[in-house]
Amino acid sequence: MDGKTRSDIYPGLEVDIILKKDQRSGARTRGFVDRLLTSAPYHTRGIKVRLEDGQVGRVIEIFEEE
Repeated sequence: MDGKTRSDIYPGLEVDIILKKDQRSGARTRGFVDRLLTSAPYHTRGIKVRLEDGQVGRVIEIFEEE
């Protein structure tokens, strides 16, 4: 699942994000959502979140809980 819809993302969810500094290379960072920073219900480049370790980026992939 992509990370463009805010209602799909919540604290504690495991996601891949792209940090601002990695936008050109496309390098992904994996972590757990601490807080949602985008207030809009949808964003074309992905919802911006803060991970539990403090890194901020846009969600590009959501990992479903089994």
